[in-house]
Amino acid sequence: MLRVALFTDTYTPDVNGAALTLERWIGYLETHGVSTLVFAPEADHHLSSGPGVERFRSIPFLLYRECRLAIPNAKQINERLSAFSPHLIHVATPFNLGLYGTSYAAKHHIPLVASYHTHFDKYLEYYKLRWLEPALWKYMLWFHRHCERMYVPSRSTLELLRNKGMGQLEIWGRGIDTDRFQPTVNREAIWEKWGVRADAFVILYVGRLAPEKGIDTLLDSYLQLPDDVRAGAVLVIAGDGPLFEFRTATDIGVPEHAVHWLGFVKGPELAELYAAADVFLFPSTTETFGNVVLEAMASGTPVIGANEGGVKDNVIHGKTGLLCPAGDAAAFAKAVHLLYEDASLCNFLSRTGRAYCLEQTWDRIFERLLDSYMEAATLHLDSRPVTRI
Repeated sequence: MLRVALFTDTYTPDVNGAALTLERWIGYLETHGVSTLVFAPEADHHLSSGPGVERFRSIPFLLYRECRLAIPNAKQINERLSAFSPHLIHVATPFNLGLYGTSYAAKHHIPLVASYHTHFDKYLEYYKLRWLEPALWKYMLWFHRHCERMYVPSRSTLELLRNKGMGQLEIWGRGIDTDRFQPTVNREAIWEKWGVRADAFVILYVGRLAPEKGIDTLLDSYLQLPDDVRAGAVLVIAGDGPLFEFRTATDIGVPEHAVHWLGFVKGPELAELYAAADVFLFPSTTETFGNVVLEAMASGTPVIGANEGGVKDNVIHGKTGLLCPAGDAAAFAKAVHLLYEDASLCNFLSRTGRAYCLEQTWDRIFERLLDSYMEAATLHLDSRPVTRI
């Protein structure tokens, strides 16, 4: 039986693409006869270690305060790993726990794989830290130098990392639960529950409220809609983050009655929001994949996204959604206007987006990843960089 140790600085109950994907992956491994041991930060002071998960004290991460940086306990880790005796170590974040995982793998000659989830270099410019980018990439190359595999979520991410000098790259895509995210809902009842006009053209955003997500572009695109379109439309924002506290600020320029800030929404209520909306607007340029894009598409809601990063790997312009130049609020407004006026195009994108998602099954993606795990655990790769598509 294969035994896998995962080191990650984000894991359930964190709510982000990396944490949810890793949780689902661990569940898949356990149901397929693979023993797992996860090393992760405590989410709060009430969350302790449990079966299969070792928790550690943690501090907020500067660039993403909803995530935590663990403070590893060497004695605790060594004792658990010695008893567990892993065949493979997987590091999912290049921080404290990941460093310990790579060190342990090298010291004990255990095959090492890594996964890449976040474009931290793109975050730097939003926090006025762009000058750190050369040092960041130098560190990333050093951190991943001994990995048998480097799993990335999209082709665009693979190309970026390959251009930065990384090797042993392999695409680990993302799936979507099309039973959970589906188009059939009682639209009027849902919007009545949230206090949103049911007769309005609803523009939905779901995600973290932070500068790197393009929230300024989101709001500007709404403001740049023609007066008659803006009068018939509302902007619904579901999410939390550092910008949420500014939702009532007068300087954002958006009338309060036109924007509904719902805060953090999850579970069935989130799935209902996707399906009840008329369009999903997602201007983020920092995505390695963009799970919310698949969630909207699976819900039959046309997507307008930035032609950047992982979003463009799933949104095929004019076929499964619409793409706009990064940061171009006028282009986003034009795309919203187009869908507002063209019901037939909305219906077409709804059908093709849903059909695309029906092909993105988690089982097929995970089956391939498990095969790759088995290869990494049993084979010694040569030193030449390998790219697997």
